Amino acid sequence: MSTLPRFSNPADIDEFVELLGRFERGEVSPEAFRAFRLTRGVYGQRQDNEQMLRVKIPAGLLGPEQLEALADVADRWGHGVGHVTTRQNVQFHFLKMAEVEAAMRRCDEAGLTTREACGNSVRTVTACEVAEVCGSSPFDVTPYAEAVTRYFLGHPLSAGLPRKFKTAFSGCASDCAKAAIHDLGFVAAVREGERGFKVLAAGGLSTSPQAALVLHEFVPAAEIGRVAESIVRLFHRLGNRENRHRARLKYVLRKLGEEKFRAAYAEVRAEVDAEAVGELKLPGPPGREPAPPRRHLGPTPPGFLLWQAASTFAQKQPEYVAVYVRLVLGELTSARLRALADVCRRYGDGSLRLTIDQNVLLPWVDRKSLAALYAELEPLGLARADVRTAHDVTSCPGADSCNLAVTGSRRLAAALTERLARPDAAGLAGLEGTSIKVSGCPNSCGQHHIADLGFHGGVKTVAGAAVPVYQLHLGGGVDAQGARFGRQVVKIFARRVPDAVVRLFELYGRDRAEGETPAAFFARVDPKAVVAALGPLATDAPLPEEHSDFGETEGFLVATRDGECAA
Repeated sequence: MSTLPRFSNPADIDEFVELLGRFERGEVSPEAFRAFRLTRGVYGQRQDNEQMLRVKIPAGLLGPEQLEALADVADRWGHGVGHVTTRQNVQFHFLKMAEVEAAMRRCDEAGLTTREACGNSVRTVTACEVAEVCGSSPFDVTPYAEAVTRYFLGHPLSAGLPRKFKTAFSGCASDCAKAAIHDLGFVAAVREGERGFKVLAAGGLSTSPQAALVLHEFVPAAEIGRVAESIVRLFHRLGNRENRHRARLKYVLRKLGEEKFRAAYAEVRAEVDAEAVGELKLPGPPGREPAPPRRHLGPTPPGFLLWQAASTFAQKQPEYVAVYVRLVLGELTSARLRALADVCRRYGDGSLRLTIDQNVLLPWVDRKSLAALYAELEPLGLARADVRTAHDVTSCPGADSCNLAVTGSRRLAAALTERLARPDAAGLAGLEGTSIKVSGCPNSCGQHHIADLGFHGGVKTVAGAAVPVYQLHLGGGVDAQGARFGRQVVKIFARRVPDAVVRLFELYGRDRAEGETPAAFFARVDPKAVVAALGPLATDAPLPEEHSDFGETEGFLVATRDGECAA
């Protein structure tokens, strides 16, 4: 049996099946069933009669049994692939509605749930993937993320909110989990020997990004359940239920202003305190032990030293490292899911983490095991040495499946990685320290607002024809100072974006100050200098072959529909 937490309940699946039957018999309206199925993790895709199923992975924590269950779902119903999201979830595309129950039940066998992974609900609680092992983290935030997850899973308000509600836990002041862009964010801190959190609220991205305000500079850890209960109640009461495009918590803040927002929170908090609710039950110690070292026999494998330098994270526990596994476009085939399950059992402590940049982290690997681990990962294509570089592009699913997407963001992400791998890009300065994020529309599911180089898809009419373009957002990010959102600089025809990115790195190499990081440079560079550096890529009319998107050969078709997953 797995030592990892169990979040599923078979009764949830029974309820889904019962309501699905009533819908099919005409006893439940399409709109009522739509609202329900979304809160159970089932989205409609742009393809008729195809569903996306999202599996909730709190804090991104998985073990072998969970990985094998996900592999089975991928094989049987998900066309062999699971997709890691920017919220540490796994989702499967192109399921038939008749297959959803079986997929849910296979997940349930491993303790995995889809409940409140989507819809107007308290979504998956994310967390910094290295908080348990990072020397900068005052303590591990994972137990608190799990406790908040359990508190709101099936909570009376959790599935009936005006809009989605996102929560994150960061392990230190650098805010690796991006608490500053969340409806509710917790940043671990210790004050006078007491564990607690800095609390942020009412942040968000989408088409109109908002940095979260600091609700509390410090709250004792014992109080965060009451803080969370109070904010969810406030949102439930004051959120906009008439206009879903103005329904997120950030719009409550904008409507009330900071002073009245804080007053409303204080009023609800007093109510919560009087009722003595919001008490969290922390889980006990995980009870997992690191595996003994496994030595590699024979000479050092080719490529090992480069991979080791790029992909390992030194834990505060000196004998151990955490190993990043770079995924291409966040994809995990069923074969790779099973391989990682096997690796989990024989390396590390029997767990791994999905990361918010769509990769995998394997903690508690004995340093003496690294060569053996590399020798197993490399033949599987899981030992790339470009994690957390410009090659490692974050992307939403885009027009491959999303109703709202205008462009094929995943295809652009793949084209960017390919372009930066060409010999003429090998010497570019800044590739190691730059984030690139792509969304297929302005809603920021790919988090383009907080990238050094961010792109969101759109369309431009040229001589009566629709041509795909990407808006460049420059200099975004999240750090100890909070969230900063990239400046919109110029629109670039889709086919030109890879070459434009090369020119942006050439500009950085030429005009940076001594010691200046790519993040600092792109945050301050003059937009006029950027447009000048792009030259004809930014100004010339598109050639005939540039009228199509990546992956298309005959023009560009804008095929957006009423979406179910706008950020």
